[in-house]
Amino acid sequence: MRDFALEIEQRKRDGLYRSRRLVSGPQKPELVADGAELLSFCSNDYLGLANHAGNLAALRDALSETGLGGAASHLVCGHHDAHHQLEQRLASFTRRSSALFFSTGYMANMGVISALAGRGDTIFSDRLNHASIIDGCILSRARVRRYGHGDVAALERMLAETSGHKLVVTDGVFSMDGDIAPLKELARVCKAHDALLVVDDAHGIGVLGPQGRGSVLEAGLSEDEVPVLIGTLGKAVGTSGAFVAGPEVLMDYLVQKARTYIYTTAMPPAVALASCASIDLIERDDQRRVHLEALIARFRSGAQQLGYQLMPSLTPIQPIMVGDNHAALALSRALEEQGILVTAIRPPTVPEGEARLRVTLSAAHSEEQLDRLLQALAQCHSLLPEQAAQESVAV
Repeated sequence: MRDFALEIEQRKRDGLYRSRRLVSGPQKPELVADGAELLSFCSNDYLGLANHAGNLAALRDALSETGLGGAASHLVCGHHDAHHQLEQRLASFTRRSSALFFSTGYMANMGVISALAGRGDTIFSDRLNHASIIDGCILSRARVRRYGHGDVAALERMLAETSGHKLVVTDGVFSMDGDIAPLKELARVCKAHDALLVVDDAHGIGVLGPQGRGSVLEAGLSEDEVPVLIGTLGKAVGTSGAFVAGPEVLMDYLVQKARTYIYTTAMPPAVALASCASIDLIERDDQRRVHLEALIARFRSGAQQLGYQLMPSLTPIQPIMVGDNHAALALSRALEEQGILVTAIRPPTVPEGEARLRVTLSAAHSEEQLDRLLQALAQCHSLLPEQAAQESVAV
């Protein structure tokens, strides 16, 4: 038998040990974690809608109409009118023909990718794609070829030398770097080489594009150019669940083939109705995105003036590159001692030697709260490894 305790101790020595925090109360910038009041900059609640009064009221009202549990899978008796309403709303919001509601983003990627490709097919995956995409590729049993991050020229060469059914899958916004995929170029090469393009826009929906419709529409791309769009509702939308949107024939195909959709209990219908209310709010409230963009610019300017090395991101995901695992943990702990919660991200979530603090901003943050973060970072700069500090001066 493997010595599991020994492996855990090794992870501690390597600075890779992970632990859970016990959060009390609602998700918002000022929260209670492990009994301590902290100002959080690590949530994916980019628009501050997870605790929005209107969304909470929509959920309460829906519960009396729909009850709580989904009770069965969608293909038995669990596909509620509320789920159907959400799917129609998501299709309209993303400017697509049809949509399918999944329970989680991880299940959506696993189910969609493994349904659309199989033995004898080839999947092309960006090297920095999310773990759920990677696992969906493995589950498919297709041949998987990884191309360099955002390297469209390398992808095009691979596509040109590959025959048969081809699937290209990429994040829209990369979750750990915060940069946006070169979607126009990807759509072009996929069209030229008869490959099906799948974009997981988990971190773009609600934040990017006209009325927050996502990175695909920000790039001006249609359903014909990007046939499969995947998104989550647990980030900027502030609720729970996920979806895939695209042509009706593909959605029907996924109902037949996506195992993570077929073989699981449907999400609570009330959550679907609350998600509809949140999407309505996203669509009409551009001011949240305007405020968020101002916070992003203010953070980048302030952090770079302090000498921190930032990634080339214009999204709410603003990683501070550190490099060493233990140094990233030390910087995170030092910020927490000043009442600021920013988690350290380490391998295998990011490549070896690229440990970082993943700062995420929300429209719910005020300028004063952001200034508190910058003041805390000013106090902690001495904790950076010498190499990271030297590199940051040139940013």
